[in-house]
Amino acid sequence: MEIRPGLELAQISDVGMVRERNEDCCGYWEPKNEDEFQRKGRLAIVADGMGGHEGGELASRIAVETTCFFYGRAADLEPAEALAAALREAHERIRTYAHEHPQFHNMGTTCTAAVIHGRHLWVAHIGDSRLYLFRGGKLRRLTRDHSYVNQLLESGVITHAEAQHHPQRNVLTSALGIGRDGVPIDVSAEPTQLEPGDKLLLCTDGLWGLVSERELHDIVEAHPPAEACQMLVNLANERGGNDNITVEILRFDPTPTANQDAHH
Repeated sequence: MEIRPGLELAQISDVGMVRERNEDCCGYWEPKNEDEFQRKGRLAIVADGMGGHEGGELASRIAVETTCFFYGRAADLEPAEALAAALREAHERIRTYAHEHPQFHNMGTTCTAAVIHGRHLWVAHIGDSRLYLFRGGKLRRLTRDHSYVNQLLESGVITHAEAQHHPQRNVLTSALGIGRDGVPIDVSAEPTQLEPGDKLLLCTDGLWGLVSERELHDIVEAHPPAEACQMLVNLANERGGNDNITVEILRFDPTPTANQDAHH
């Protein structure tokens, strides 16, 4: 994968210690054409599928491939609009596939997509995969979980400590492919301004469900992206690896001497 200067990328998707197949998917896209790159920037994405058998695996792959393809071809749209339209297109394609293949009637997927356009970060999100920003020794979550437990948390019914161990903490309230035409996608109202040295971490709940935000912070801040990815996956697996684990780390460094590498 050719990556232009300005970004260091690492990504790992691991089946974990319990599941038989990996229903997570992750991806990265940037156009080959320089003029198009100036218009579109770069896109990183993670998805966590569900639906049993091959359903979740298919749903997450459709989400990643459709979002990258559609975003790249959405003409005359601002990044946030193009991202939202791409996720809606993925939603429809998953629904259509499930309709044509009834054995996958309950297939769906989370999806968290981030576009870096110049120094601007745009985000589109549905489900409970997450995006974190690391800056100045601090970690900030840029996504909100679409889950039953998060609804309870936001309404004050349960505490953060209770949420961590709630028996229904994996129950989603929204996902691509689930429901009818309208799908509630969170989209950046305004871009986040990126600064040199900023790091972004996209991950599925197989990681954040087993590794605390303090641990995420300490590992990502102390190690290069590829090393941090592997350490985080190893830590989740050491704690049982009860779900698929996907993590993607991007280090933003717009200086001309930025070290470029891509790891899978």
